[in-house]
Amino acid sequence: MSEHITTETPPPRRGFLMALPLILFAGLAALFWFRLGAGDPSKIPSALIGHAAPQTALPPLTGLVSEGAQVPGLDPAMFKGKVSVVNVWASWCVPCHDEAPLFTELGKDKRLQLVGINYKDAPDNARRFLGRYGNPFGVVGVDGNGRAAIEWGVYGVPETFVVGREGTIVYKMVGPVTPANIDTVLKVEIEKALK
Repeated sequence: MSEHITTETPPPRRGFLMALPLILFAGLAALFWFRLGAGDPSKIPSALIGHAAPQTALPPLTGLVSEGAQVPGLDPAMFKGKVSVVNVWASWCVPCHDEAPLFTELGKDKRLQLVGINYKDAPDNARRFLGRYGNPFGVVGVDGNGRAAIEWGVYGVPETFVVGREGTIVYKMVGPVTPANIDTVLKVEIEKALK
């Protein structure tokens, strides 16, 4: 009796089916990569653009004084009628130290209202930070528990928003303000809001 051994080659379709999960994964990875701006977090869109700034009042940074008076906390009513630049910062945030001098310079533009939201910071450290670089903010609200940052849609500090005269968020910058983007991006968005 002779045994006849045959080897069958699998149908070509079977190889394709085995590669299909890898092809789908690669396609989804490429889609996410391009959708998020090729990995640039500053390109992440904000769901709050075109919506009213959050109506969350924040207490002032205790002991922060300007011209002999306590610097006020954040009152949402203050956004009406003015173009505001809102910066979410903390003394423990390394990029915040780099962008601080740029905000000091931006604060000289009297057409703007600069608002600081101090995020999960120790008051002494926050005051020291502003003492070191100068306080560009006319308003500093303390977000000790991070709740306001959630309402503003903050991914992480620093983040900067431009709020138009109607109290509507018109622009959001994720990440630090830098010498490279302050003139080409942030000031362009501020000028649009001022028109």
